Amino acid sequence: MEKHTPEASHGQFLIRHASLRQIQIFEAVARHLSFTKAANELYLTQPTISAQVKSLSESIGLPLYEQVGRNIFLTEVGEHVACTCRDIIDRLSNLEILLDDFRGMTRGRLRVAVVSTAKYFMPIALGKFAKKHPNIDLSLKVANREKMLKRIHQNLDDLYILGQVPPSHLDLEVIPFAPNPLVVIANSEHELVGQKVSLKKLAKQPFLMREEGSGIRSAVEDVFSEKGLKVNERMTLETNEAIKHCVVGDLGVAVVSRHALYLEDMHGPIAELDVEGFPINKQWNIVYPKGKELSLLAKEFLSFLQERGNKYIQLEGKGSVESA
Repeated sequence: MEKHTPEASHGQFLIRHASLRQIQIFEAVARHLSFTKAANELYLTQPTISAQVKSLSESIGLPLYEQVGRNIFLTEVGEHVACTCRDIIDRLSNLEILLDDFRGMTRGRLRVAVVSTAKYFMPIALGKFAKKHPNIDLSLKVANREKMLKRIHQNLDDLYILGQVPPSHLDLEVIPFAPNPLVVIANSEHELVGQKVSLKKLAKQPFLMREEGSGIRSAVEDVFSEKGLKVNERMTLETNEAIKHCVVGDLGVAVVSRHALYLEDMHGPIAELDVEGFPINKQWNIVYPKGKELSLLAKEFLSFLQERGNKYIQLEGKGSVESA
């Protein structure tokens, strides 16, 4: 009988010792950083989840996570294993979609993550896409730029919409998608409404700023620093809705994506200011890791956005988006 040395069989060790169920379970634990949430998602008991993760860790021979109190943190090895688990699950999902196509059915899962200002048009685009594919599972995550880059690194989603090109050290496909102008807003009764405003004059105004890690914040800071000016920051807020409410309350001026204003009445309590250097002409980018095999659904949605996505973006005034 043929004998295999440990060295000869090392390349197939995980194939023989790790099950697809363990891969699915560890991916869920890594995504939630919680055994309880993974158990709830997969309809398993927590002891079952713990046992399967322990078995996978023993098969690999290295710790996949550390536990501090009630919190768990992935080790560096755990991060790599989690990314590979997601690749395996994605490829199997792609195979399922392909098999469903042979059966004459369209099913599958589409996961999209967007920076916070893209939430004003992405639900509309997803809604139109879902009408063509009513049986698919959809996931839409909204986060600031810093958290989005982390999601990309962890391979948590199929496609990402970003307002700024990611750092060059990330090996990504970047597809320009649509304009994303950043504008200065103020209360409609503010003294600067209707004026031509210099950046130096604007710098004297109390500013409502997005949080650290926000793409809009970094864009504003860059514009001011280029002129040797500093932002007179009054408050830091984590959502555009909070910023707009504070502008209505006349607590200061702010910079938002013009997309964030498309539901606002042009005669309402918020006005766009005419400021030197604004709008800052940014654009949306569709992003995904280079080499990532997109699912058939993700490929179709990518084509859908490139062909029709602009129809669901409203840039001026109040009105309804195109219904086609």
